[in-house]
Amino acid sequence: MRRLEDEALYGGAAGGGKSDCALAEALRQINIPHYRGLILRKTYPQLSELIDRSHEIYGAACRGAVYNETKHFWHFPSGAKIYFGSLAHLDDRYNYQGKRYDFIDFDELTQFTFDEYSYLFSRNRPNGPGTRCYMRAQANPGGIGHGWVKERFVTPAPPLTTIWESVKVRFPDGHEEIRKKSRIFVPSTVFDNKILLENDPDYLTRLASLPEAERAALLYGDWNSFSGQVFTEWKNEPDGYLDRASTHVISPFKIPRDWKVYRSFDWGYSRPFSVGWYAEDSDGVLYRIRELYGCTSTPNEGVRWEAAKIAAEIKRIEREDENLSGRAIRGIADPAIYQKNGGESIGGIMEKQGVYWDRADNSRIAGKQQIHNRLAFDGAGRPRLYIFSTCRQFIRTFPCLVYDTVDVEDVDTSGEDHIYDELRYMCMERPVRAILKPRGEALLVRADPLELYTPQKSSYPLRARFSESGGRNTFL
Repeated sequence: MRRLEDEALYGGAAGGGKSDCALAEALRQINIPHYRGLILRKTYPQLSELIDRSHEIYGAACRGAVYNETKHFWHFPSGAKIYFGSLAHLDDRYNYQGKRYDFIDFDELTQFTFDEYSYLFSRNRPNGPGTRCYMRAQANPGGIGHGWVKERFVTPAPPLTTIWESVKVRFPDGHEEIRKKSRIFVPSTVFDNKILLENDPDYLTRLASLPEAERAALLYGDWNSFSGQVFTEWKNEPDGYLDRASTHVISPFKIPRDWKVYRSFDWGYSRPFSVGWYAEDSDGVLYRIRELYGCTSTPNEGVRWEAAKIAAEIKRIEREDENLSGRAIRGIADPAIYQKNGGESIGGIMEKQGVYWDRADNSRIAGKQQIHNRLAFDGAGRPRLYIFSTCRQFIRTFPCLVYDTVDVEDVDTSGEDHIYDELRYMCMERPVRAILKPRGEALLVRADPLELYTPQKSSYPLRARFSESGGRNTFL
């Protein structure tokens, strides 16, 4: 709460007191009559617990404060107000058009898209003299916004280090000035919340008993593992970059001339486009060796290149990259690029530049399964898909994909899924079978089903339940 940066993200794990921090921070300027604060959740029903807690805190903090049940705001004796709002859909941002808030807080920021968050920058302005304008947010790992939140606050610098962003302002007379904006990540875990642990010592036990991904995120604030992550197989282990064991990311190397090379493409204009180059070895293992990703510095915002410009850049890369130059490269793309829609198709324009594509199989669920098959490690710790460490946009976006809340078997397409789509086309072109675990592998369970043991470690009476499924033994 002492931080002076323009933006700050607080949290990472559960139980750190994030909601109380947001409610208390909003009170900082209520002595100023024209002060207006705004606390946001994704949907209004999610605000109910915050509003209930505000009655405990605000009633005690300021005698005479009154809550307006109809318009969802607190009115303080000075005239200051703190509003509770929601932003369920991107178009809901226009509900705040023309309004001004000296303080804005996003509770559970990873539930929001960057477009929703950044639009509120324009609403963060003073309602009168003497107020400080700034934004705060709280979050746990996971959710549709996990990727951009991690990229904006967590990865650029160590925790509690100010991150500076330079922006250019052009004035009406034509001169330009560079202005700076600051942000910071302040981590917390339940171990920081001494009062909670004193009041409820078993809370630690409940967090520790969660499934592995949720436990890593909610107990320890691990931004590389979270509930709802689609490809939980993903591993980026620098120790394996050279020997290629137990990792998907590896160091680049020179591709042998007898390996096949492919190019995969997902079109985008206002959203990013993605081109990926893949080499296939004699065992059918794919290597993503180069990428071209049309994204601005703003997450999920396209560079708005025309098809001809993308084709020209593809030609340049394939001419200059030693792993691509002089090779026969087969292109695979979403069939939608050949739709004419009243004019020349994207694919047709690119063909005029000498860049050709075969129509990909764009089956969503089958394609997703093919990626799972390739990410799976065999008994020696080897997957059938490797990513060169130079493919930074893949490494940034792919692990952050989450499931759709409606079609729970599919990826949420409102996220930054363009590289994923392009990879899906590639994997459907070269499908592989799933890796089966050795027959007879069992999980042995003690009489207490909450305690799991491997055969080597257990000396307790064991029980197992068996069933037949598709000719394979399933041990439960």
